[in-house]
Amino acid sequence: MIIFGNTSYTKEQIKSGVATDLLSEYARGFEFCRDWLNGAQRFFMQTSGSTGRPKQIEVNRSQLISSVRATGRFFEVTEGWKLLCCLDVEKIAGKMMLIRAMEWEGEALVQLPTANPLKNVVEDAFDFVAMVPLQVEACLSEPGSSAVLNQVRNLIVGGAPLSASLRKKMQQLKGNVYQTYGMTETVSHIALANVKNPGPLIYQALPEVELRIDAGNKLAVKAPMTGNQWVQTQDVVDLISPYSFCWKGRADFIVNSGGVKIHPEEVSEAVSGLVQDCFPGRRYFVSGLPDNKLGQILVLVVEGNPIPEREKTFLEHARALLPRFSNPKRILFVSEFKMTQSGKIDQLQTLASWKN
Repeated sequence: MIIFGNTSYTKEQIKSGVATDLLSEYARGFEFCRDWLNGAQRFFMQTSGSTGRPKQIEVNRSQLISSVRATGRFFEVTEGWKLLCCLDVEKIAGKMMLIRAMEWEGEALVQLPTANPLKNVVEDAFDFVAMVPLQVEACLSEPGSSAVLNQVRNLIVGGAPLSASLRKKMQQLKGNVYQTYGMTETVSHIALANVKNPGPLIYQALPEVELRIDAGNKLAVKAPMTGNQWVQTQDVVDLISPYSFCWKGRADFIVNSGGVKIHPEEVSEAVSGLVQDCFPGRRYFVSGLPDNKLGQILVLVVEGNPIPEREKTFLEHARALLPRFSNPKRILFVSEFKMTQSGKIDQLQTLASWKN
């Protein structure tokens, strides 16, 4: 059974296309489920566009089923699990939640992808939920939503890295909590990292997933969900074993400052607490800007209006916290961040808007 908003539909009703009382906001999700249950073999998925131009790729049914089965094996899923789908069903993450519910013979509640999808949810016994960090943060900030989230047995979080402060909050949840690694090209996640484990996040590959790195430590993935073809990523990792790795950052985001190669993502995590102290509640990212002397310098990009006195405080504390070349040299304030269609911060467009 799949519940779209407040209306429940059986597989038979969805398969036959009966959509009585269905709100227009849920029509695309219903249509996707109908196509799936009627045996559609090919699907077109939109990539996120977080580091370049978004594009459509074709994915076949067997790849999607392979992903669902691998996740099911990892979590030891049994028939009847209750799922919450609160991600955009136009994107791979939302579609995969729908497929999991159908293939696992479970029950899914489909909610619109709002900042706090648990705000009006009374169900307190979800077995499997997928969110982005922004949603988790919003849920944890409200007592009612936080109580529901605390009853989730298995929570997976993806789409963006976790800040150190959010990870610490998530470690207090009762259920299992995992950060995902994957992309549209790998048909959702292919590896999971236990958020509650101490130290850096270590991603464990799902069953039947092969990993390798090139000379630049960029990860490549081969699995049934990739059609058993190697998919080369731009993600730089430390490969711990043939089946596990630590994510460092994206190769196309690396900042070369005075010959020192810096992963902005690592710096972003290191200063997350300091950012929240100086600019509470604001979104931010770390990037590079051209510099005549060093080639590039590291900068902190913060959403909102400048706060000169806090800017000075941040830069002073960052210098004490980080190695010489790894501390941001400037803070750029941008009134509003540009976003991709999938809801991620579009760093390239945001920086372009600042330059203009």
